[in-house]
Amino acid sequence: MIDDAHAAPRRQAPGSAMTSEASMAAGSAAAPRLDLRLTVNGKERSLRLDPRVTLLDALREHLRLTGSKKGCDHGQCGACTVLVNGRRINACLTLAVMHEGDSVTTIEGLGTPEALHPMQAAFVRHDGFQCGYCTPGQICSSVAVLEEIRAGIPSHVTEDLERIEFGEAELRERMSGNICRCAAYPNIIEAIREVQEQGA
Repeated sequence: MIDDAHAAPRRQAPGSAMTSEASMAAGSAAAPRLDLRLTVNGKERSLRLDPRVTLLDALREHLRLTGSKKGCDHGQCGACTVLVNGRRINACLTLAVMHEGDSVTTIEGLGTPEALHPMQAAFVRHDGFQCGYCTPGQICSSVAVLEEIRAGIPSHVTEDLERIEFGEAELRERMSGNICRCAAYPNIIEAIREVQEQGA
């Protein structure tokens, strides 16, 4: 039996966790900071960031806009959904420096408690949330979904590419990237439907 106290030290394989952690720590010290200008919720913002900072972390940690949530941090839950130049994206999957000069809208920029965005008001009326964690991403995504349908952008379930019809199948497919662990899906669909009908 080998006595661990007298065993030869184990060598760390290249590319192992310890090696990569050490190299990341070494890289962090020398990481350059880049200047970034964004228009966030209608206001110009200037930041100086490590180029590896995600858009989500820039919004939450540097601009203190904590409405957009960090859920899975892998682009699978949709809690971090924001609008960039009017199109929805998962803010956890994109680097902030990739959006120089872009216009970013978070849940805070859609409406205020005194003047709710129609989608926010519909979510309240239809009880489209329970714990509320996913709600900012759900609402941002819902706003973008209606714009996508109006713009004639097809989804995987669109049958006629020349004429996209609003319907439950379209909504469910387009909202499938936003997960609600409380399962408020039927109420979310009703909220989106109400806003669509008001817009029509």
